[in-house]
Amino acid sequence: MSLDRAVTPNPYDYLPAVPTFQLTSSDISESEPIGAKFLYPGTAEGAQNLSPQLSWSGFPEGTRSFAVTCFDPDAPTPSGFWHWAVANLPVEVTELATGAGSNLPDLGAAISLRTDWGTKEYGGPQPPEGDRDHRYYFVVHAVDTDALEIDSDVSPAVLSFNLAYHTLARAQLLATYGR
Repeated sequence: MSLDRAVTPNPYDYLPAVPTFQLTSSDISESEPIGAKFLYPGTAEGAQNLSPQLSWSGFPEGTRSFAVTCFDPDAPTPSGFWHWAVANLPVEVTELATGAGSNLPDLGAAISLRTDWGTKEYGGPQPPEGDRDHRYYFVVHAVDTDALEIDSDVSPAVLSFNLAYHTLARAQLLATYGR
């Protein structure tokens, strides 16, 4: 069954405008389908639920920490679907290795938040069969404070609310997947 829904704009276009910086990955490419090993288990052969490698540079002076998120605005819900959320990454951390979303190393005040999968780790794409291709926004936020005043039990929506007031710049990398 195909769901007949309008394609929404980039959800980050609704937030206050901020400068951008560079976000790259050795695992995913802009606007290209995400590989099987990054998918949620049971989605396709080879699904391993690994977070992709991400690295960033060119963020503004005054950056004191980072947040990393992965959001699917195309999920058949009014609120999209949060696949990954990490906050309070120290400013010295400018790369997350492949698979870091399942085993975040001890990085000071860094915290993994509960995703819409119900876990505090990366949960890969698993769009409904027959639905259109979904978009997965991997985003790194340059933050103006060492640590946001949140804990790992808040939702990524609460993180996003806080980021609206503390983001100095934002870098995005868009991957897709459909089945």
